[in-house]
Amino acid sequence: MAKVELKKPVVEEISSVIADAASVVIVNYSGLTVEQDTQLRKSLREAGVTYKVYKNTMMNFAFKDTPCEALCKDLEGTNAIAVSKDDATAPARVLAKFAKTAPKLELVSGCVEGVYYDKAGVEALAAVPSREELLGKLLGSIQSPITNFARVLSQIAESKGETAAAE
Repeated sequence: MAKVELKKPVVEEISSVIADAASVVIVNYSGLTVEQDTQLRKSLREAGVTYKVYKNTMMNFAFKDTPCEALCKDLEGTNAIAVSKDDATAPARVLAKFAKTAPKLELVSGCVEGVYYDKAGVEALAAVPSREELLGKLLGSIQSPITNFARVLSQIAESKGETAAAE
């Protein structure tokens, strides 16, 4: 069997992983210990992110003619990809958080909904809160004026009750 035939399933696997992905982040994992890598994979899995190490040439072939094609120029060294189908910020957020405890882990670049981001862009993307956090903040800001109004009404009612009791 020719070498091309052996590589084709790997390229197809990468293509299927990045198809319909909300975000794809390339990370350089060189220098991580086995324990750190295991911990990283666990935290990514809990966040619903697919993380896998592929050869750069295989990723290069898979990225061709896709929205992730801009990532091809960053495929040097020991790279892995983190892909999320649902949450566009999850891979960057989890990887950046883990990179604080393991400085050897390096964010390289990413592609979010067809838009290329360099290292600084991916780090900025990591600072964006998750969808759940944003919804919680929105709900809190909507609920805050109502709560404050209810508190003022309660204080007015209490003060009226105290004046009525004093007379």
